[in-house]
Formats: sequence, structure tokens, C-alpha cells
Amino acid sequence: MAHVTIYLNDRVELKARRAAKAAKTSVSKWVADQVEKAVETSWSPEFLAAAGSMPDFPELEELRKGYGKDSLRESLD
Repeated sequence: MAHVTIYLNDRVELKARRAAKAAKTSVSKWVADQVEKAVETSWSPEFLAAAGSMPDFPELEELRKGYGKDSLRESLD
């Protein structure tokens, strides 16, 4: 396990100590947990819970009704 030294101003240190005490954990563990959360790369549970919560989007054909045919486009080749 790596050891890291950090410098906090007095106000932030006091807040971190209070937060660790409220969480009933050491300051070191509390800081490590905060760093882990900050660098987490997976989707949050709130984001995952939102998946599928909105009705499906209409089909493309439904969206295009009334717009007529698309213009011919230049080839990118």
C-alpha cells in the first residue's frame, strides 16, 4: 500500500477530521475513501437507476414526417 503526504489548510483539515469522526473512521481511511470516489471510472448508481426511466424515443421515420426527402449529399470518397 502506498503512503502519500498531503498538505491541507487548517480549515480543510478541521472539516476532514470532523467528517472522519462522523463516519466513525480514521482521517487516513476517510481521505483514502474520498480519493477513491473521485477517481472512480464507473457510472454512479444514480445514473444507472435513470437508465430506461424515460419513454423510448420515436422512430426516425416519425420524426421526419413533414420534412420531405433528404437532399443528395456529396460523397466523402
